[in-house]
Amino acid sequence: MLAAYAAAIGGADPLANLAVGELPIPSPRSGWALVRVRAASLNHHDIWTLRGVSSRPITPPQVLGCDAAGTVESYGADPPPDVPPVGSRVVVHSLVTCGECTACRSGETSLCPRVGLFSEPPLSGTLAEYLEAPAANLLPLPDAVSFQDAACLPTAYLTAYHGLFVRAGLQPGMSVLVQGATGGVATAAILLSRAAGVAAFATSREEGKRQFAVELGAAAAFAPEPGSARAISAANGGRRVDAVVETVGEPTWDLSLRAVRPEGTVIVSGATGGINPPAQLNRIFWNRITIAGSTMGPAGELRRLVDLCARGTLRPLIGSVHPLHEALAAFAEMLAGEQRGKIVVTI
Repeated sequence: MLAAYAAAIGGADPLANLAVGELPIPSPRSGWALVRVRAASLNHHDIWTLRGVSSRPITPPQVLGCDAAGTVESYGADPPPDVPPVGSRVVVHSLVTCGECTACRSGETSLCPRVGLFSEPPLSGTLAEYLEAPAANLLPLPDAVSFQDAACLPTAYLTAYHGLFVRAGLQPGMSVLVQGATGGVATAAILLSRAAGVAAFATSREEGKRQFAVELGAAAAFAPEPGSARAISAANGGRRVDAVVETVGEPTWDLSLRAVRPEGTVIVSGATGGINPPAQLNRIFWNRITIAGSTMGPAGELRRLVDLCARGTLRPLIGSVHPLHEALAAFAEMLAGEQRGKIVVTI
């Protein structure tokens, strides 16, 4: 099968480690399925894998990719009951869990102590013609939702959904600041906020990207500078925002703490600009700010996202589409930070 994989790790240029070539087709083990992948999407997690940064040691070749949508090719022995039939359309929940611990039994699968993510060893990734996945991770995909749209959901859109509505508890009439306006999680947060009646404000260093965020549905967009906190408050009727979606890290952290209201929530879903900003603990405890991490969520929330797409309430923003054999161009676009929405790879 054709796959995009890390042929090496480390070094100054992560793209030098990327290869596209033939690898063996996996054979599904008991309780697992073989999925014929039709579309996958890129995440910054893939760049970190190429750099050699992972929760588990990486041994090349390591297939990349966390998100996938496609069709069921076959099942291994003893598939669980009520799985999607062979040949049917599915989207794959990206988190692989033990299914036995307290978190799994309660539905909070993302808190499983043995949780894994596709492309993290020993799991293969989704940027390949075929993916071996637990049968329980396959969710039926309605005909109304394209493979490309579905491939955007399991990581970026699920992370944004869980952060906005579970971790921060946002409701219609509330407000949020989205840092780094045109990335995958950021655009997902703007679109989901608009659909839910939450006023979204955005930031970007570039005027063109700020204008794009407004066209996408943000009420206003600002430069990510500490002084922008007052302008954001003025645009929000004189009130600081109820929550901030923080995916940048060090360059925007100060603004996040200045822009959020007392007892508000800063949702941390990434740190593409640096992982160690000055904490400013005095500002956090004085204003009783909640710092809430959000990385994906349980399968039930992914089903809600699929339903939103099927009803036409949500349409994921796809910035570009590349065939698998041109994966290098897709990765170069993401590394340059030029994408506006999700980068999708078709297979």
